[in-house]
Amino acid sequence: MSAPHAPTGQPLPEQANAERRYEVSRSELPLSCPMPAMGVWDSHPRVYLPIESEGGKADCPYCGAHFVLVD
Repeated sequence: MSAPHAPTGQPLPEQANAERRYEVSRSELPLSCPMPAMGVWDSHPRVYLPIESEGGKADCPYCGAHFVLVD
């Protein structure tokens, strides 16, 4: 499994919600915010986002992070 990436192509920061837009691949589904690679101790509760049924885009209702399915 590849690591999720911020729009810059860099691996996600360990801090949750550090970016406003994230690119994810199908191998990272099911999608949750914060994502498993992110630290959650200082973030909101984990919520699962239905990115596939939302046309490949989803927004977190807690932090507003925007996720885009790239493959």
